[in-house]
Amino acid sequence: MPDVQIPTARGTLPAYLSEPDGDRPRPGVVVVQDVFGLTPDIRRQADWLAAEGYLAVAPDLYSRGGLARCVPATLRTLMKGHGPAFDELHATRAWLAGRPDCTGRIGVIGFCMGGSFALQLAPTGGYAASSVNYGRLPRDAERLLAGACPVVGSFGARDRSLRTAPTVLAAALTANDVPHEVTVYPEAAHGFLNDHRPGELTRLGHALVRVTGGPHEPSATDARRRIVTFFDRYLIGEAA
Repeated sequence: MPDVQIPTARGTLPAYLSEPDGDRPRPGVVVVQDVFGLTPDIRRQADWLAAEGYLAVAPDLYSRGGLARCVPATLRTLMKGHGPAFDELHATRAWLAGRPDCTGRIGVIGFCMGGSFALQLAPTGGYAASSVNYGRLPRDAERLLAGACPVVGSFGARDRSLRTAPTVLAAALTANDVPHEVTVYPEAAHGFLNDHRPGELTRLGHALVRVTGGPHEPSATDARRRIVTFFDRYLIGEAA
């Protein structure tokens, strides 16, 4: 699958594009990286979405500097709810929607840090569905999610850092009459959908994965099934 360059106000943004088979226009999905960056795992996330019929693009939010500089800057942007990373994600969505092989219906999916971005992008008006995977919630979730697109959330019961997040998220979405499906997997910890294989992260990165959790394939398999069903409903089916 090709690496592409997306035009933004700050110059071109590198991204990974995964295209489904066939030549008819398809809905698109913006894939938002976890804290480790545009890793092989995030490329594989785009690939499974493409295999399900979606035009998937994962922008490199760390392309303008190394991890030491970009991680704190991107997390600060996430905390503020606006800034360069959001601008680059908006540019990615617009680029994807404007492609002739895209129907213009766009979803967003994110993991960990990316899940938080996917949640904050849900009410911006550019997305038809959002998949939030163990993303941290803002304190004002109920206010933030007014007018959000449909949200599918996936969390692990063994994720000690996000014990209350599924309940709070479901309540905030219900309060705003946002269609949603939030599932907690009893055997899963944080990061259960991500599979950072040996040698694909720094030594510190692999250590963090060991501490916080890691892949749990039975839960991940079901979560992928639910996400695709949800995206099919809101990006392709009657709800679209």
